[in-house]
Amino acid sequence: MKALHSHDARTGQLVGEPLSPSTAQDIDAAVEAAHAAAVDWATSTGRQRASLLRALATGLEQQREALVALADRETALGTARLHGELDRTAFQLRRFADIAEQGRPFAVVDDPAVPGAPPVGHPAMQLHRVPLGPVAMFAASNFPFAFSVLGGDTASALAAGCPVVVKAHPGHPALSVQVHGLICSVLSEQGLPPGLVGMVQGAGVEVGVRLIRHPLIAAAAFTGSTRGGLALEAEARSRPRPIPFYGELGAINPVVALPQALATRVDEMATLLAGSITLGCGQFCTNPGVLVLVEAPETDAFVTRLVEALRPLQPHAMLTAGMRKAFDAGVADLLGAGAQVLLSTAGQGVAPGPQLLQVDAERFIAEAALREEVFGPASLVVRARNLAQVQEVLAAVGGSLTVTLWGVEQDTPDHRALVRSATQVAGRVLFAGVPTGVAVTAAQQHGGPWPASTAPMTTSVGDAALDRFLRPVCLQDAPAWLVARQGVPC
Repeated sequence: MKALHSHDARTGQLVGEPLSPSTAQDIDAAVEAAHAAAVDWATSTGRQRASLLRALATGLEQQREALVALADRETALGTARLHGELDRTAFQLRRFADIAEQGRPFAVVDDPAVPGAPPVGHPAMQLHRVPLGPVAMFAASNFPFAFSVLGGDTASALAAGCPVVVKAHPGHPALSVQVHGLICSVLSEQGLPPGLVGMVQGAGVEVGVRLIRHPLIAAAAFTGSTRGGLALEAEARSRPRPIPFYGELGAINPVVALPQALATRVDEMATLLAGSITLGCGQFCTNPGVLVLVEAPETDAFVTRLVEALRPLQPHAMLTAGMRKAFDAGVADLLGAGAQVLLSTAGQGVAPGPQLLQVDAERFIAEAALREEVFGPASLVVRARNLAQVQEVLAAVGGSLTVTLWGVEQDTPDHRALVRSATQVAGRVLFAGVPTGVAVTAAQQHGGPWPASTAPMTTSVGDAALDRFLRPVCLQDAPAWLVARQGVPC
């Protein structure tokens, strides 16, 4: 098994002693401990779940300075960004605490008996929901708080009544150990079993594969690359007893900017988009990787201004040297598929410079390589002749977390057709602003058709994330004592 080290993301230097990767016995023990905790946690009240989630949020905030410093060393994301991310993580935990306390996991559909013969008559029926059981949660590299050990998947699974076994990301192993230690302390203070939130780690694929293959794991949640998600989904499906796999994967997040949207705000729009392309060194699943523009003088002026806005920007170091290498290879693949350079600036070490490339719509539609995600500060301008060709470009994308439409304020047949095309390929459609930034709200949908996610009917962000870990069960002619439990499982 590969050694596990903490790195300084800015220098690439190893920091501290090697960390011990989880053995097969460690993984089995973590899953078995989660399984042992599953019944009691499934039958816990909303108030009990809320108490744990709020205490975890408070624990993060109390250790803020040390955790942010450690996260910054391992990711180079910057302390300002990381403080904001820690705030978001605490907010998520408290939001799911409120959801649990309000009783959403225990919601019941009551269908009283109707006298008479079928199909009109039927017995008394109630639709309940029960927690799936232990969830394998695969942490992401680019959000060391919000999509990691105590991220949204962990919060929503716990609120649903499911124990969690986290597969920590090797990009921030020391931070993961520190956060898991915080969790263990909170569990102990509340008299809860340590197996309720377990953690395993390792730099190779063996740990994740063994975790998802374990027969006591009931579901898996993953945020990461398409390649990694595909491999884990295959493992989940090939088990003797397949399990749900909720994978949030890659996306190129097209931004469609119509000429009328650029006519009077060219400088503002170019600056906004340049900031979105380079935000977090482009290491966002919602990074605007494709800009779909219709040929017009306003478009030419916008592209010129976008190049000017991007040129002086210098993103920070990427999360790992491996990601920098993959970024360079991705840009090279775009060039090899026929894209032309509009801007290519040199980077510094593991910090790349912004890259802006261009291609016509016909080639984009014909060349699948042009539709691959390039994880980092790069975007591809796609020039379309007209609005009909914009729709063809969106159809070629196939699936994305987001599509942004600038300039469809008027109700016209063409604009309706664009909105329809966008909703067919994306989980979230924006009509203002940029796609980077995913609010944790009741209406959020963070997922989309393949390759954006493996389960496009679900979301990994927002209140509905809880629903992934609950299974509907119909109770027919249930005894009074069971009905009196008001949806709390036995």
